[in-house]
Amino acid sequence: MTVTEHPFDSDAMDGVRALLRDASSVVILSGAGVSAESGVPTFRGPGGLWRSHRPEELATPGAFRGDPRLVWEWYAWRRERVSECAPNPGHRAVAAWQLARSGVYVVTQNVDGLHERAMLEALGETDGGGAPRPEVLPLELHGSLFRVRCTQCSYRQPHRGPVDASSLSTLPTCPRCASLLRPDVVWFGEALDPRVLSRAFELARRADVCLVVGTSAVVHPAASVPLATLEGGGRIVEVNPDPTPLSESAWVAIRGPSGEVLPALLSSDARGG
Repeated sequence: MTVTEHPFDSDAMDGVRALLRDASSVVILSGAGVSAESGVPTFRGPGGLWRSHRPEELATPGAFRGDPRLVWEWYAWRRERVSECAPNPGHRAVAAWQLARSGVYVVTQNVDGLHERAMLEALGETDGGGAPRPEVLPLELHGSLFRVRCTQCSYRQPHRGPVDASSLSTLPTCPRCASLLRPDVVWFGEALDPRVLSRAFELARRADVCLVVGTSAVVHPAASVPLATLEGGGRIVEVNPDPTPLSESAWVAIRGPSGEVLPALLSSDARGG
């Protein structure tokens, strides 16, 4: 393993660029560190309280059953805060790279939708805002703040409009069965969507490189996705300011913020496909 503390003008960076240039398939696993560089609050830690509530008290199925209005009020506040954030240079570098070549897939632990926003921005600049290819849309392991699903039926749709959480009667309801809608995020105590998780591991097993960016690599099963690349004969490249449990398995670990490292890594590689 090589650890480079100064990502620019280094042999390690050149080696990673060559590795990515020659790869037929690359999975980018992104975590909270990528979004933090856009100013997205983590809602955890000392400053993570909201009206005396901890996220662990609100982001649960039991909390929603007990007081859906309170939970929706919190999520409406979160959505408003996240909507004020914009994709950073790391998000934009990934989006541009995906459009410039084939075989690049984003798997994200984040629920803020910034990867998708960066892709839509990039498409608007290149072809007037056409629909993205399905394969360039991120696999969102933990769901999305800007999507809803029904508590009773299979209804699931994007939802970026305002949420009126002033009373139970004003909460969003399903247009199919009139049941209460909930945020389409994975709550504490819930399993990840098996179809999304299976797809993530399938892509990772087939990848030549898994580029792991801004994740602490401690939340499973997401933290196991890069190991599937190793098992399939590929390599792990880590971009993170600090060491993680995954660092020892990385071919190269680059110490630095993703908003600086990713543009330097990806801008010079425009491999077509």
